[in-house]
Amino acid sequence: MSTSIQEAGKLSAKDFASEQDIRWCPGCGDYSILKQVQTVMPELGLPKEDIVFISGIGCSSRFPYYMDTFGMHSIHGRATAIASGLKATRPDLSVWIITGDGDSMSIGGNHFIHLLRRNFDVNVLLFNNEIYGLTKGQYSPTSELGKVTKSTPYGSLDHPFNPMALAMGADGTFVARSMDRDPVHLRTILKRAHAHKGTSLVEIYQNCNVFNDGAFEVFTEKSSKANETLFIENGQPLIFGAEKDKGILLDGFTPRVVSLSDVSANDLWIHNEQDRLKANILVRFFDDPRIEGHFPRPFGLFYVEDRFTYNEAFVAQIEQAQLKGEPDLNKLLSGGSVWVVE
Repeated sequence: MSTSIQEAGKLSAKDFASEQDIRWCPGCGDYSILKQVQTVMPELGLPKEDIVFISGIGCSSRFPYYMDTFGMHSIHGRATAIASGLKATRPDLSVWIITGDGDSMSIGGNHFIHLLRRNFDVNVLLFNNEIYGLTKGQYSPTSELGKVTKSTPYGSLDHPFNPMALAMGADGTFVARSMDRDPVHLRTILKRAHAHKGTSLVEIYQNCNVFNDGAFEVFTEKSSKANETLFIENGQPLIFGAEKDKGILLDGFTPRVVSLSDVSANDLWIHNEQDRLKANILVRFFDDPRIEGHFPRPFGLFYVEDRFTYNEAFVAQIEQAQLKGEPDLNKLLSGGSVWVVE
């Protein structure tokens, strides 16, 4: 932990790997995510002592042990609250929250949405494997309808959360999705997330090869990926397909899949990552791939907004109060309304 700021640029991915034995199941998608995060860290130009990883509870939450930075394996669903407190008191630190679909969408759901609303300057990596892996395979808030698990032997009756739509509804200022099996794309999104001033949320599709193997296979396998995924890029038309022959056209506010043999690429929906209205449409591309006429699943940065952060406002309010001098505790406790009882 003695690396200086001057030496930070000389760091490599190995410098961010701790000496802890990695205790994830062989083949788990978490290995790939860990590798990409360790690869990106040296490119941020920060000394290791200025980086903190805070996690909740779950398979993904072992992450801080494997990063040679400061970190904390905290409480189920409450990593967001702990990270908020840290950022409020140490705004100079680069704070990363590691969470899973159960940790963030279930017990931590309330903390999750309010972190996005408040817009603390932190980074959230949401590992979504659509299952409770640590507790051996119960369905999670993101499991699909009808999911057969140990806790739902006749199939889940719950309507699943769409994390990206939830984030937009909570007024998130950086809403993005990537996957464990596309390392180049994931690294690009991670660097964008770090550069964002505010709460950056990156949902990462992560395969649990023991309890939910192949949940995202249609989006990751070479035979189907091109036709089932839509990689969005700011200023570029929404084009997909093995031959790049399909696109998304907006008919008013209604999206349609069209063939580029019938429509010019210039007429397609051009992605604007600062357009909240269209981002709300795009995050709703959440169809079951087995349904005929479904939309491809989007990956990339859906929406980004430059909005003041809570920690900035927090510091400014304290400084403003200090300019008024030492507060009178008695006046503060009595408030503005006083009743005299005779």
